[in-house]
Amino acid sequence: MRNMKLNVDFPTVDLINMTNVQGMVILTLSASVPHLKPPTCSTANQQLGDCTSPTKLQESVLYISFVFLVIGYGGVMPCSLPFGMDQFDRASKRDEKGLKSFFNWYYATTTGAVFLSLTVFVYIQESVSWPLGYGIPAGIMILSIIIFFVGTRLYIYVPPSGSIFSSLARVVVASIRKRKLELPCPYDVRQQELQLYSPPSTSSHTLKLPLTSQLKFFNKAAIVTEGDINSDGEPVKKWSLCSVQEVEELKCLIKIIPIWLSGIVSFVIMVQSVNFSFFQAALMDRNLGPHFQIPIASAGAISYVALTVFVLIYDRFLVPMITKITKIEGGITLLRRQAIGIVIFSAAMVVSGIVEHRRRETALSHGGTSGISPMSVFWLAPQLILMGIGEAFNAVGQIEFYNTQFPDYMLTIAASVFYCTQGGATYLSTLMVNVVNSITGKNGKTPWLDDNFNIGKLDYFYYLVAIMGVLNLAYFLVCAHYYRYKAIQIEDDDNDDEDQSAKEVINNKVY
Repeated sequence: MRNMKLNVDFPTVDLINMTNVQGMVILTLSASVPHLKPPTCSTANQQLGDCTSPTKLQESVLYISFVFLVIGYGGVMPCSLPFGMDQFDRASKRDEKGLKSFFNWYYATTTGAVFLSLTVFVYIQESVSWPLGYGIPAGIMILSIIIFFVGTRLYIYVPPSGSIFSSLARVVVASIRKRKLELPCPYDVRQQELQLYSPPSTSSHTLKLPLTSQLKFFNKAAIVTEGDINSDGEPVKKWSLCSVQEVEELKCLIKIIPIWLSGIVSFVIMVQSVNFSFFQAALMDRNLGPHFQIPIASAGAISYVALTVFVLIYDRFLVPMITKITKIEGGITLLRRQAIGIVIFSAAMVVSGIVEHRRRETALSHGGTSGISPMSVFWLAPQLILMGIGEAFNAVGQIEFYNTQFPDYMLTIAASVFYCTQGGATYLSTLMVNVVNSITGKNGKTPWLDDNFNIGKLDYFYYLVAIMGVLNLAYFLVCAHYYRYKAIQIEDDDNDDEDQSAKEVINNKVY
């Protein structure tokens, strides 16, 4: 492991975590204090629409709690994954295996937490007490902060250094300024690197990237011309000369963009499945025995169970077996893992359409357009299980892809990109629903996604999303074909007797 000073920036961490706690405390108070919530409304009054609306103060307190939670979530989630990665030495083959398992376990544990939220806490809120349903998570959050600080002496802290985007902008400007220059040794990238500006790395936390031939226009930013370097070997003007390291970091970012766009479409499929499974569950038999009814909000929990269980099976059993066959660390490449997820997502949509067609038929035959299908809500299990397994492949693959292919100093941005992918998919899903309803509801026709799903055509919509998944797969395969994994130079600490201080590892495999 790396020999580093343990110096965590605890004031920043404390501020972010306390913001989350404040949000949960305020949310709990809004459900507990009589003056901060509207009076209880009976079921009969709810049906008559005769309930007292919340006051401006009550609404303001609720919205303030959401603001604190959003700020806290936005601060913690992009940082937690890179912080966990910092505990591993990515230049060591010994730690590389542990890092691959870390991504699987990270997503499995966070998904397990979501499962508890959709089942245990939803049940407490609906059947026991809203204040208790919010108070327990608030207490757990406080406990998590305590646990975090207990381990302070064990953490490895990599201090921030440099600007995130300025070096990328300098490469673009420098390459444009030197666009008329010819690259040396244009057909031999290794010889070319020897003639470009490539000083030794000044940071022990950044893995050195060798020059590559892809997007070679930007290589011109590292061409050394007369007067570019001073007597100390430093660039005279940073906006006229960049290092090979800076050039390759920009290339990493550009090459990720097409894969990232495919990830947004993949999450659109996930969002559509989750959203509409709740509506399907509301129109199905949710009884579990004579005295218990499954809450609607818990319908999607099957997907999270499938994801969590499959990730653990995949990491502990499947990966070792597949690795023996493929001889690839992790069993399969990151792009293959994402592609498999896209295939499973599309299959899940086809299954969803078949189940929905049957649900609507049985609902219409048991009460007409306002009927409830006698089908058990567990008929949704096949599609939800497939979605969970697909997410285990695609979403976890995306997380590992971004966090290993982004430049080292942009790992926080890499984590943020994953959550931006989810957010972008949510907006795109809303747009898709509006467009589909607008087109299918023309000339007085019933839109596919009518408020009454018994007269709509949700199954048709599922098939449409499946087709979108197939098209996304074709696009992804094209992008994957031309993608080349980030090349790095590492030290092999398992072979100390051999001269491998600058062993170059370039993974050009696509699948």
